[in-house]
Amino acid sequence: MTLTKNKYYFEALDHYPYSLPECLEALNYALSYDPEDADSLCLMGRIYSEMLIDYEKAKLYFEEAMLYDVNNLNTPQYYIKCLLDNEDYHEATKLIEYALKIKGIDKATLWFYRSLLSEKRGSFKNALKFLDEAAKFCFTEESLSMVKDRKKFVKKKLIKKNKNKNNSEFNKKIKSP
Repeated sequence: MTLTKNKYYFEALDHYPYSLPECLEALNYALSYDPEDADSLCLMGRIYSEMLIDYEKAKLYFEEAMLYDVNNLNTPQYYIKCLLDNEDYHEATKLIEYALKIKGIDKATLWFYRSLLSEKRGSFKNALKFLDEAAKFCFTEESLSMVKDRKKFVKKKLIKKNKNKNNSEFNKKIKSP
């Protein structure tokens, strides 16, 4: 049974995201063999989150995946991204804190998402701090490059924010008698 389920799960993964009909067909087979398979449920959550932009439905699949395997290395990362996209910041914070304790998980990605969360909340200094933390866990040139690029982007936003803040303070001083 496990080999059959894995066959269909890997077929679905192979088709994702380029051929959604074939992906969904294989994924439905995988879930019919094992409706509690966290990886298959996670992939279904990704389809709803990334392709169909139905975050509420995606969250149900991610929650179910976490229910069946709380130590799955894939689910938290995609679930966090879904929560961030849906502006569920409190839940994303809690999940990041939990996921950082999972042995073997990609901590660079989790810290990157923590930075993104701070950025979305308008805290650019914290975002930069979390990007520094993400860089510590980068073990490929590609991931380090992504963190460095994001850091440059956030610094530009911070400079612009400070510039706008200084301009508004200057304008207030001019208007005061």
